[in-house]
Amino acid sequence: MKILMVCLGNICRSPIAEGVLQQLSDQHKLGWQVNSAGTNKYHTGEAPHPSSQKVCKENGIDISNQRARNFIASDFDSYDIIFALATDVLHDIKQLSGSRFDSSKCKLLMDVLEPGKELSITDPWYGTEEGYYPVFNQIKQCCEAFVAQAMK
Repeated sequence: MKILMVCLGNICRSPIAEGVLQQLSDQHKLGWQVNSAGTNKYHTGEAPHPSSQKVCKENGIDISNQRARNFIASDFDSYDIIFALATDVLHDIKQLSGSRFDSSKCKLLMDVLEPGKELSITDPWYGTEEGYYPVFNQIKQCCEAFVAQAMK
């Protein structure tokens, strides 16, 4: 299965989500390929935010080799599941995809824990380094729940 994690700039939330879900897939020998992208072009080609890298490294996940890339409409052809990490990101995905948008493939990551509540993973970009820890934990809970559901 191919899974894409999408946030705004692809340097904070979605790189964490890519790293966490890929690690869980590897641990459970699921064979998933997990990637990430962003809906804006501000950070294309950049490594994940230093605080994203730090919180992941402290949890045994190395995301330093990831590079930000843009979400494109053809991602719907390439991925089985596309997780938007926030409601504004989901809106952007719909806008960028146009007629290629597929609601059966694209969901909010928080819907794994809180179905139908349209909740977002907090964007830590505007805060301090400390804000990345609860974001990591929120993403990890969602990813663990997703893996548990997939393994049923």
